[in-house]
Amino acid sequence: MTAPRGNVRKVVLAYSGGLDTSVILKWLMETYHCEVVTFTADLGQGAELETVRKKAAMLGIKEVVVEDLRETFVRDYVFPMFRANALYEGLYLLGTSIARPLIAKRQIEIAAATGADAVAHGATGKGNDQVRFELTYYALNPKIRVIAPWREWDLTSRTALLEYAEKHQIPVPKDKRGEAPFSQDANLLHTSSEGKMLEDPWVEPDEIVYSRSVSPEDAPDKATYVEVGFERGDAVSVDGVVLSPAKLLERLNSLGGANGVGRLDLVENRFVGMKSRGVYETPGGTILYMAHRGIESICLDRGAAHLKDELMPRYAELVYYGFWFSPEREMLQAAIDRSQEKVAGTVRLKLYKGSCTVVGRKSPYSLYDQSLVTFEEGSAYNQADAEGFIKLNALRLRTLKRRG
Repeated sequence: MTAPRGNVRKVVLAYSGGLDTSVILKWLMETYHCEVVTFTADLGQGAELETVRKKAAMLGIKEVVVEDLRETFVRDYVFPMFRANALYEGLYLLGTSIARPLIAKRQIEIAAATGADAVAHGATGKGNDQVRFELTYYALNPKIRVIAPWREWDLTSRTALLEYAEKHQIPVPKDKRGEAPFSQDANLLHTSSEGKMLEDPWVEPDEIVYSRSVSPEDAPDKATYVEVGFERGDAVSVDGVVLSPAKLLERLNSLGGANGVGRLDLVENRFVGMKSRGVYETPGGTILYMAHRGIESICLDRGAAHLKDELMPRYAELVYYGFWFSPEREMLQAAIDRSQEKVAGTVRLKLYKGSCTVVGRKSPYSLYDQSLVTFEEGSAYNQADAEGFIKLNALRLRTLKRRG
């Protein structure tokens, strides 16, 4: 083992209860001779959290923190991001990216409450998550000690992890004793899968990769219609029923998953410099994204809408890279939130065999004026006015052409 760098009294570990973080837990105690506080956040990943609590206690942990953060996650992280219509590289709805700052923030808060002088995570040295966790740590506590075992230890293979686990009597699920076909991360917004059988970007993902949606081919032959209500840019109801943020996303997940909505096979550019292939399922998030764009289409002025679209790639990049608690993200958020003050109304969507289409939208703040756009005779718009508008816009083009 690599020798520890400096003394650590107590560390707060982001703990999932899986093989990796269970080995990390024991490794921290063995290597740093320190107390460990485990922190597990329920973000809707579907894990049995009482089992996680018992496992940490069985491994000798006295301070075990398990928190239900589903409502906080959706209300304070997912919804603000969706107000921005954030898509990384035009496709990815940032389901993993947006979860990390919340987990890391709570780690820092728990460290302060328990007197811990360090925090630790189980992210590898090749991925984005190490950056997301640690940028949040340092943004909220510049003096905190960060321990990243995957960058320190010599347990560089699945076999080595299993051997370490068996040596220290760490329970290992039976399916972990072989080579897992892919790794998976989940929360209320999405499920992401990568690695192993998914590493060849030419090979289509097997159906076993998908856990929260039926295949579009097996989806119902009859379309499902859903209405999403909005206030100040946030979804507040589904089919007329007012729901809390987490309950609303759960409902959209159910509707989307049943219709094969929200699957994405993507090769993306990681922050650390390499390309990686990920397979994502974001059924409720896909519906929410389409619905939000639908309500904005009638509520936002053209200038505001186009400026938002120009800012969006930068906002999405900040989230993906881990800069949630940066001044630039907060500045962009303030501008985006200002634009959402009159984004309210209802959007009707059609879900059918993997597709999600906006088919209706209405709002008390609508800027859509049928008298202006109608092809029938009307007096609201004088078509002759367009001639001067066109000539003024063409002035520089005509001048350039005359010059030759």
